[in-house]
Amino acid sequence: MDREQTSIAGFSPAKLAEIPPALQSVADQGDLSGFVTLVWRNGEIVQRNEIGKRNIEKNLPMERDTLFRIASMTKPITSVAALMLLEEGRFKLEDPIVKWAPEFADMRVLKKPGGPLDETIAAPRAITFDDLFTHRAGFSYGFSATGPVAEAYETTLGNPLVNDATPDAWLAALAKLPLLYAPGERLHYGVSTDVLGFLVGRIAGTTFREFLIERLFTPLGMNDTDFWVPPAKLDRMSVVYRLDEKTGKQVPVPFKLFDAPPAFCGGGGGLISTADDYLQFAQMMIGKGALNAKRYLKPETVEMMTANRLTPEQRAIPFLGSIPMWEPMGFGLGVSVVTDPEKLGLLGKGGKGAFGWPGAFGTWWQADPANGMIVIYLIQNSMPLGAGAVAQMADIRQARARLALPMLQNLVYGAMT
Repeated sequence: MDREQTSIAGFSPAKLAEIPPALQSVADQGDLSGFVTLVWRNGEIVQRNEIGKRNIEKNLPMERDTLFRIASMTKPITSVAALMLLEEGRFKLEDPIVKWAPEFADMRVLKKPGGPLDETIAAPRAITFDDLFTHRAGFSYGFSATGPVAEAYETTLGNPLVNDATPDAWLAALAKLPLLYAPGERLHYGVSTDVLGFLVGRIAGTTFREFLIERLFTPLGMNDTDFWVPPAKLDRMSVVYRLDEKTGKQVPVPFKLFDAPPAFCGGGGGLISTADDYLQFAQMMIGKGALNAKRYLKPETVEMMTANRLTPEQRAIPFLGSIPMWEPMGFGLGVSVVTDPEKLGLLGKGGKGAFGWPGAFGTWWQADPANGMIVIYLIQNSMPLGAGAVAQMADIRQARARLALPMLQNLVYGAMT
């Protein structure tokens, strides 16, 4: 463990001191391999923790520059990239995406979301860019669907995080699948942000990865953020682990490693990053689109991005079928936003207007403008994303692993004076 406190302004030192041993106990019990956490407030890193192992087999500790697969924490970055093009007048939120993605003309919608693939109706309207930003396009993930379309997503599209397809081939394959819901009908979590990322590349006349490097990563100093890990950095990678139900031990989850940047750079979840790199992005966001005298987005664009766009009816639909997420929160252009802090409960902590988005391997970040605070939480804990996830969560050790995040949230906000 390495803990840094450069400032404790606005916090109780005694309360902050409770955070490292609490996280350490989770690692010591074997519920998680380790953590890198960071608390930033009003321009200073208040606390940074590196706890546990990034590689259990090699006995390598978590360190400040440990690389993590941040999964869906990629989505806010993709959304910012697209909004940069929106500000340039390259598209409008209400524009149909077919101008840049003709593959998605004449889409069909399943009569029943879990029904046969050949029982469809014509989509009542075209998919818009707003639909992509807000997951209201009618797309899905394999794990967020049921019935034949769930298997079709898995077999037709492959892994949304690590994929051998080219963007054009992947988009063409997706366009042949029916939508689960009519465009604009509801938020249904899926590959919308991957589509958005590939369209950024098409609109900009480059690849999505090249756009991110040129317009965001290089100027922000996010030098360790990319869709692949060069050989010289592989030793810094945190292994993704899952809990073996029989042995009760952490088991590595294999991922394909590329010798060069892959063709498929998925804007929905493909990035690998560090706590310090993501802090740069988060600081730009909490700074209303500016950092270190350089502007990336207009303040009004960030305000639009971090404002709820869901209707009351859409917010009444549980997230992923069971999570009552939208009572205390809304969803904007690629991020969730806290609308009623008093109702957050187990969903976390945060002031009104706090925004962010988590990742499938347990990673999480939040920018809280009302409190001038950013919290970043990085772990690598793999869980099944299908029906088996609910059953596995019933395992007490899996529950303890995923409850480490709300524990950290409570401790951080509880330490504020």
